[in-house]
Amino acid sequence: MENISIERAAIKLVMCETREEELEIRRYLQEYLGFYNVVTEIGGIAGVLMNSGKLINSVIAAAINEDVIRNTSQNVHAVVNATLDAMNGVFHKLHLNASVALSVSVISDGGWVAVGIFGKYSLHPKIEHCRVGLGFMNLS
Repeated sequence: MENISIERAAIKLVMCETREEELEIRRYLQEYLGFYNVVTEIGGIAGVLMNSGKLINSVIAAAINEDVIRNTSQNVHAVVNATLDAMNGVFHKLHLNASVALSVSVISDGGWVAVGIFGKYSLHPKIEHCRVGLGFMNLS
């Protein structure tokens, strides 16, 4: 992976297909690049996740609990905005009743934060689709 930006790392991390691959990339990002990172998963009905705040609250909690960001208003604000940007890529023109299963990565280098979201959605089990979104914001 060598040297990589946190935006690209957020997408690469959220696209992992196995837990082992995810742990390997997370370890590399922390130990060799100094990027604090976490991955969380959330699922449900698109309209509920978008409008209830559950997705954003889950991302904030994961980022704070894993020390990706500090629990300050500036850091939380940055994560909220980065998550909203990433959500735009995932939820754009998505039916509100669609079922979604999402993986979310949050990565910080101390000055910036990136949020990557990858997920599958469907209105019917035979018509599953995938989407990806990215958000990037300054922490100060």
